[in-house]
Amino acid sequence: QVHKGRFHGIDFDRQRVIGNYIVDFYVKSLGLVIEIDGSSHDGKEDYDARRQRFLESWSLLIYRIPDVRVKRDLVNVMTELENYMIEMFGNPCGEEQRF
Repeated sequence: QVHKGRFHGIDFDRQRVIGNYIVDFYVKSLGLVIEIDGSSHDGKEDYDARRQRFLESWSLLIYRIPDVRVKRDLVNVMTELENYMIEMFGNPCGEEQRF
């Protein structure tokens, strides 16, 4: 839904390069990075922490979603993402409408 431009007309870039890192989704207009997190193993936690610090140093917000939730509960994940975006950035559609 997100990378096909179907999520409220917001421009999401998929697999975007930022510095030396690749992020899952990036919304340039909002300075928002959305990461789909897989299972952690083999030092990936250290890499992810360095990457997160780098992205935050660019004043980007990072919203993380466990990949298992995307696979099993996409409808609720999308609703939670929408609620997060409204909370952080306001509702561009007006008070009564969702994104």
